[in-house]
Amino acid sequence: MFAPNTLSAKAEVDATVQAGEMAQGRWNAAEPIVGQSAALKSVLREVSLVAPTDTTVLLLGETGTGKELIARAIHDRSHRSARGFIRVNCAAIPASLIASELFGHERGAFTGAAQRRLGRFESAHKGTIFLDEIGELPMETQIALLRVIQEREFERVGSSQPISVDVRIIAATNRDLQAAVSSGAFRQDMFYRLNVFPIQMPSLRDRVEDIPLLVEHFVGLYARKAGKRFSAIRKNAIEMLQGYDWPGNIRELQNVIERAVILCEGDTFSVDEAWLKQVSTRRARPALPLAATLADQEREMIEAALAAAQGRIAGPSGAAAKLGMPRQTLDSRIASLQISKDQFRAQVAK
Repeated sequence: MFAPNTLSAKAEVDATVQAGEMAQGRWNAAEPIVGQSAALKSVLREVSLVAPTDTTVLLLGETGTGKELIARAIHDRSHRSARGFIRVNCAAIPASLIASELFGHERGAFTGAAQRRLGRFESAHKGTIFLDEIGELPMETQIALLRVIQEREFERVGSSQPISVDVRIIAATNRDLQAAVSSGAFRQDMFYRLNVFPIQMPSLRDRVEDIPLLVEHFVGLYARKAGKRFSAIRKNAIEMLQGYDWPGNIRELQNVIERAVILCEGDTFSVDEAWLKQVSTRRARPALPLAATLADQEREMIEAALAAAQGRIAGPSGAAAKLGMPRQTLDSRIASLQISKDQFRAQVAK
């Protein structure tokens, strides 16, 4: 933690930023949404407008920009704040289990289902469900989820009894969903249902003026955890952190501050500039657009399966079985990617 007003008699005071001189622009004391930049204020203004409604919100932005923090802020300022905020990381759940996780299952619905289990949507009844990494959902789950978004109704796995829920949906992704729709990786009707009130999260490099406030906040947080006291933050540390590109955004800044707090031995917080220089010199070449990369990978997988199956789609030795997907889904992806099945049959004939 900081011990304010202890540097006034020190010669190095001009080379440091006094902790007490930095005013933190917080949403409130319970939620450390720190910053005073125009970009952040724009997001918070949108939050204040949409929070009192039941409108579906889509949070867009790079990894580490604080999408879950904003989702919680929307929930906390809604009439649902007294009920649950249920978070689902769509990318972390295996495709074979995600329907059960979202919608629950009945006893005996599948091997290992020893008892009825409530899904995340039932747990979020009267509250908010936050679907993080929504762009990673498999196509089959997107179809089932679309019904919930449209009708607020679903069926548990192993049951035909419809269940109605009253739930507010907030989704988030770091993917370009419009590009994913164009490549066939994401359903267009799903995108339109989610994209009712989009909020674009700014990257940290677009919030450079917030870095001193964020640094002070994280230094205070990790100093308390480590049982340390810092009386000041070196000015050159702030300048260095503001000059870095932050590809990992606030999450990366948080990690750098935590590491520096552990390693700092004096009462003035500083950061080893070699850390960021090493990262900068290892910058990778510009990556291909994510949608294009995913489409190319999917094409290669499908073509390899078709070659191994000699152009056959159905059957136990067909390409659909090899890829572990329904035949109809594979036919749809082949048509979308404009893959010719005949070329693989022709190769065998030769």
